[in-house]
Amino acid sequence: MKKSVKNKILVTGSAGFIGFHLVKKLIGRGDEVLGLDCINKYYDVNLKYARLKETGIDKENILPNKKIKSSKYKNYSFIKTQLEEFTIIKYVLKSFKPDVVCNLAAQAGVRYSIENPFAYINSNILGFINLLEAIRESPVKHFVYASSSSVYGLNKKMPLSVSDNVDHPISLYAASKKSNELMAHTYSHLFGIPTTGLRFFTVYGPWGRPDMALFIFTKSILEGEPINVFNNGNMVRDFTYIDDIVEGIIRVIDNPPSGNICWKGETPDPATSPAPYRLFNIGNSCPVKLMEYIGAIEEILGKTAVKNFLPMQLGDVPVTHADVTHLEQAVGYKPSTPIKEGIKKFVEWYKNYYNL
Repeated sequence: MKKSVKNKILVTGSAGFIGFHLVKKLIGRGDEVLGLDCINKYYDVNLKYARLKETGIDKENILPNKKIKSSKYKNYSFIKTQLEEFTIIKYVLKSFKPDVVCNLAAQAGVRYSIENPFAYINSNILGFINLLEAIRESPVKHFVYASSSSVYGLNKKMPLSVSDNVDHPISLYAASKKSNELMAHTYSHLFGIPTTGLRFFTVYGPWGRPDMALFIFTKSILEGEPINVFNNGNMVRDFTYIDDIVEGIIRVIDNPPSGNICWKGETPDPATSPAPYRLFNIGNSCPVKLMEYIGAIEEILGKTAVKNFLPMQLGDVPVTHADVTHLEQAVGYKPSTPIKEGIKKFVEWYKNYYNL
């Protein structure tokens, strides 16, 4: 497998959970990286600023739409801006001239999309088309973007495959990610832009998002507060450790797609195209029952959770299980971090970060 290093890579969402870890890995291997993030208030901005500080970007130096250099890494710079600012995004592409754009910026959260739908249209749809249009004017070798396992919606055939139809999302968040895949294909077809969409499955690990289950459960158990267990605990998730996600992203970055010459319109495969377009699942492919997951957290913390059993939440699905066959075949990689190992690393980080 060819491995490309010392590329110029634009990473959007670089103050986010996955973006932060990806930036660290890319700058560590020698790529020249420019990070973009709007640092919105969806969750604690202090955590986002702390991530940025880890990469040498100090809060005091950040000004809107101004590029600043990392104090730790000579090959990393950062701009606080929004994807909705088309003029700025166009300028960034033209001036930085990236080889690869990796779009991890998005309004996240399934349940938040039910109450705040326009946040998803602005960030996930308008922001995405702005990137595509900017790339159209300033071509790149590869456009990689975050999709989500949420696109599978009402699908019940397990494991979930990128070759399956995904026309029944059950949240606007999922619909926005499905829309991104369709938009990317259109630009791959019309303008030959190599695009790859990555459907992430329940990512967890150090520096994780406070709205995700592991963070919520750990915080509540340590504080002696009850945890909400939805669908009465009858949930199964393909929890995927952050390092596995990042390794998958990097391998995909280094392998831009070409058109599938065997693709047939009579039997269309959603995962590929005659255009330079691909979709991949990145998941552990080893689903875990929610109650077992909670049990592992309790064991590592040495405390038993007070559980508040509740019905299924609106927009949620009972089971996720990733088929990662396409990823294995394309880049020779499959996530494999055991769940207890990943939880242990998160708990160690959590206690250290909050000085517990």
